[in-house]
Amino acid sequence: MVLIREMPEAERPRAKALKYGIRTLSNKELLAVILRTGSKGISAEDTAEILLQKAGSIARLSRMDISEFVSVKGISEVKALQLISCFELSRRSSLESTENIDVMNEPSCLAEWLKKEIGSSMQEKFLAVYLNKAMQIIGYRTLFIGTVDMSGVYPREIFREALLMNSTDIILVHNHPSGILTPSENDLYLTKRLIKAGMIMGVKVLDHLIITQSGWLSFHMQGIMEDCVEGSVKD
Repeated sequence: MVLIREMPEAERPRAKALKYGIRTLSNKELLAVILRTGSKGISAEDTAEILLQKAGSIARLSRMDISEFVSVKGISEVKALQLISCFELSRRSSLESTENIDVMNEPSCLAEWLKKEIGSSMQEKFLAVYLNKAMQIIGYRTLFIGTVDMSGVYPREIFREALLMNSTDIILVHNHPSGILTPSENDLYLTKRLIKAGMIMGVKVLDHLIITQSGWLSFHMQGIMEDCVEGSVKD
């Protein structure tokens, strides 16, 4: 019997996965399995290592575009698409896991999807997630990209989408590229203003989530939404 260490280098990660399971593979080995082959003078594992060094992390790797991938020796457009497709399937899987569940009772499922959707973005993004009466997601929209404040986030856009989807309950979401989960004064002010606008429109703002690459914070779970509704946040 041929031992894994005696196999050609390009076959080792695949053999290891088949024998011991995919979870035993390192990040580099997983990438090597997807890449399958290297190029002249460089193995798939060497190429995977270069990719990881270039990206700095798997999260950063997941948001690289085709041009960044093909700048690495041994990565063709086809291989770049294979990698991007893997990350996109992961994102869609997380979104699919939120279907048919009450996201107010199981916010972690929503947060896990949102971390893949916007958590690793270097730009601040503002989303609204629209719910039906059973608190299930019926749609979502990215409504603003940039510094999130009242001058850039337009209530009419948020609540127009709610009316179009026949949604009476929404969850506000934005990411903090800094990685800091603490709400800013502007986050609190914006939340209060949108809650008030929602009351006029007959749409209830149930929560506001802050998302980072590795974590999330719920205003509802922290009791912050109550403060916003009661008007304790200064205008």
